[in-house]
Amino acid sequence: MKIIDMTNPDRIKRDPDEIMILVESGNFKEQGFVIQKISLRLFIEKQDAKLGSYSLITSLVETDQGEVEMIYDEGYRGENALGRAGNFLMANLGLSSIILRSIIALQSKN
Repeated sequence: MKIIDMTNPDRIKRDPDEIMILVESGNFKEQGFVIQKISLRLFIEKQDAKLGSYSLITSLVETDQGEVEMIYDEGYRGENALGRAGNFLMANLGLSSIILRSIIALQSKN
């Protein structure tokens, strides 16, 4: 089962422009879910001559009981938007909030 937790899922109905894998161990549990992989996915939606790329960054949490993809950030974020977002998440305990939000979404669907 894959849950897409966003108001307009058509925005991500294509391959992402870039992917950053944050966790790929597949061996830790949270509330009965085995977290297999966590990644950020970048979708460039448009270009502006002054502002640059409009980026949609989603988080994708893959567990043994399903996957959840949700918006992490979006906007005109400049160069290396995905790298900066990933570094921020890893340095500031952001992974735990993404994991918990994903588990809540999976639990509500079961």
